[in-house]
Amino acid sequence: MSRLSRDDVVKTVDRADDVTIARIIGTGATVEELAEAQAWLANDEPMINDLRPLAHGRVRELVDILSELEEEDENDTSDTGSTPAVG
Repeated sequence: MSRLSRDDVVKTVDRADDVTIARIIGTGATVEELAEAQAWLANDEPMINDLRPLAHGRVRELVDILSELEEEDENDTSDTGSTPAVG
């Protein structure tokens, strides 16, 4: 299992900035661990139903980082086009 490279992260994680890419690489995770973290984020119920243990270690770190990135994306899209009514 090889550790993540910048190219691996850029190909896998949409809209990741340089700081986020560095944080992901800094976990020391592998490509397989990043894929597992993304699977947990996409839908944790099937993984729990397969009796897989909850994410831990580097996968948990990646889940946390990717969750923050998703929250930022959601906040960015909810802020655009919404202007308060002035009456």
